[in-house]
Amino acid sequence: MNAPARQLETAALAAYADAAWDQRIVPALTDYIGVPAKSPMFDAAWAEHGLIDRVVRDAATWVDGRQVAGLKLEVLRLEGRTPVIFFDIPATKAGSSDTVLLYGHLDKQPEFNGWRKDLGPWTPKYENGLLYGRGGADDGYAVYAAITAIEALDQQGIGRPRCVGLIETSEESGSPDLPAYIAALNTRLGKVGLVVCLDSGAGNYDQLWLTTSLRGMASGTLKVEILTEGIHSGDASGLVPSSFRIMRQVLDRLEDSATGRLLPASFHCEVPADRLAQAQATAAILGEEVYKRFPWAHYDCGGSTTFALPTTTDPLQALLNRTWLPTLSVTGAEGFPAIQDAGNVLRHWTAFKLSLRLPPLVDAAAAVQELKTLLEDNAPYQAKVTFDSGGGATGWNAPAATPWF
Repeated sequence: MNAPARQLETAALAAYADAAWDQRIVPALTDYIGVPAKSPMFDAAWAEHGLIDRVVRDAATWVDGRQVAGLKLEVLRLEGRTPVIFFDIPATKAGSSDTVLLYGHLDKQPEFNGWRKDLGPWTPKYENGLLYGRGGADDGYAVYAAITAIEALDQQGIGRPRCVGLIETSEESGSPDLPAYIAALNTRLGKVGLVVCLDSGAGNYDQLWLTTSLRGMASGTLKVEILTEGIHSGDASGLVPSSFRIMRQVLDRLEDSATGRLLPASFHCEVPADRLAQAQATAAILGEEVYKRFPWAHYDCGGSTTFALPTTTDPLQALLNRTWLPTLSVTGAEGFPAIQDAGNVLRHWTAFKLSLRLPPLVDAAAAVQELKTLLEDNAPYQAKVTFDSGGGATGWNAPAATPWF
C-alpha cells in the first residue's frame, strides 16, 4: 500500500523561504546587481567583456553549492551564442512521468537615468527590505527562486516531479539564442508537462499570481532626413520643414496622439472571453492600485499636491490597456544636441526608437511589415523617411487551464 501524500505545511514553507531570501538569495542578488551584464542587443562586445559569462558562472556556482540531491548542472555554450545554465533534478514522487521546466534569464536591460541620488543601476543597495539596482527583479532572482522552491519541497518530504531548469542570457534581446538551445536539449528535456516562467509581476503580495498572456512587440528606428546638414533657423525656418514636425506627421498615421489608440485595425484583436473574465476579477481585487502603484510626477498647486494622470482610472480598462491593447512608446532619440549645447540651428534629421506592444494574438512579423510600409510610404515634403526594423516577437496566450491545475 502506498503511503499517504504529505501535506504542505505553509507556515514552515514561509519560514524557510524567508530565511533563504535573507541569508542566501539577497547576498547573491547583491553581487549580481553589481555586474553590468547587458544583453547582446545593448552590448555587441558582450563576449569580449565577459560580464554575461561572469553572472552565469556566479549563478552556477551558487546552485552547485546548494547540494540538492541528484542535481546535475551544466553551462552550455553553442558556437556564437550566449551561454545558458541547464540543470536536471530527479523526481521524488513515485510514478511521476512528466517534467517541470523552470525558466529564467540573467542578461539585463541597459542602464537608464532618473535614479535617486544615493542609488544607481550597478550599485546595489538594501534599504527597508528592498534591494535596489538593475536586474535583480528582471530577472536575476529566477534561478535562485527555482532552486529554493525545490529545496523547500524536499525539506518537507513533499513528492514532486522531475525538474529541469533553463536559464538563458539573451532574453532582453528577444531571446534569439533560446530556440537553438531548446533544439539542442530536445531529447534531454523529456516530457514537459508544466513550464514555470519566472519572469513576470504580481498584483500584490497577498496571493499567488499567474500570468495568462503576454503582449508581443515590434521595434525599430524611424528616421526622418530633410537636409544634408544643419542650417541656421533664422535663415531656413518657415521654408525648410522641421524634421521633428515631419516625424510627428508620420507618427500620426500610426497613433491618435490625443488618446494613444493605435489606428491600424490589424494591430488590434478581440479579447477572449476567459481573459476578460479574469481581468474583471483582477480589477475587483486590486481596484485603484492597478494604476496608483506607478511613480507619477507631482507638484504643489495651491497648497495641495497634484499628480499626473493615467490614460484611464477604470481598473478594468487599465488592466486591458496594458495587456490586450497595442501601444506605442518612443524609447530613444537621436539627432538632438543636449539642451545646454542647443543653438538656433534647424536640425537636418531626427530619429526615434519605437517600441510597439502588440496584443497576444497579433502576428508580429506581419505587424512589422505593415508598420514599415505605413511609416515610409508617401513621406511629407518627399523627405527621406526610413524605418529600420529591430524585429518583433509574437505574444502568447495560455491555453485554458485544465481542471487539476
